Amino acid sequence: MACNLTKGRNITCRDGIGGIKAIYIAQHDELTSYTAASGEVTDFDLGGSDDLYKYTLKRGTGGVTETINASSENGTVFYTHSVNVKLHNLTKEDQNEIKLLAQQRMVIFAELNQLNSTGKNTIVALGLDNGCELSAGTSVSGVALGDTVGYDFTFEAQEPNPMQLLADYTTTPFDNSAFTINAIQTS
Repeated sequence: MACNLTKGRNITCRDGIGGIKAIYIAQHDELTSYTAASGEVTDFDLGGSDDLYKYTLKRGTGGVTETINASSENGTVFYTHSVNVKLHNLTKEDQNEIKLLAQQRMVIFAELNQLNSTGKNTIVALGLDNGCELSAGTSVSGVALGDTVGYDFTFEAQEPNPMQLLADYTTTPFDNSAFTINAIQTS
């Protein structure tokens, strides 16, 4: 199989913005299908009965990383998708939900601060094939009065493909007609 290159790349404008604005979580077993081509998800279906659960993040409290894992000796390559989020305050409701998150495989959609070509926030999908799992987490009370009180979690997936960008939306995330979801749940 030939793995021919298709293009080069120039230096881009300095218009990047780091961090993530929100994550949307769906149970991986509810993802009945998705269509992706050339690194972009153009359609997905969550079974029509399931919701996306939105976690809004404060500025500077979340990020996405993708690591390429390649072995020349074995002739293999896979991608580790990683999402780190920090949530403020400790509550019994959050504790109960975090316990459920730790037991699930999930698809996570991260709404980046980075804008796309239409001026909307870029959204990337992580864990589409194998699902993301909660790989590490801490709950902290802090020591000094100004210290962080809350949660710090990392979700990871090992996938055959790089993270995929979602097709551009019109007004609000996931308003594309091809994306089949019931509702976006927030607290």
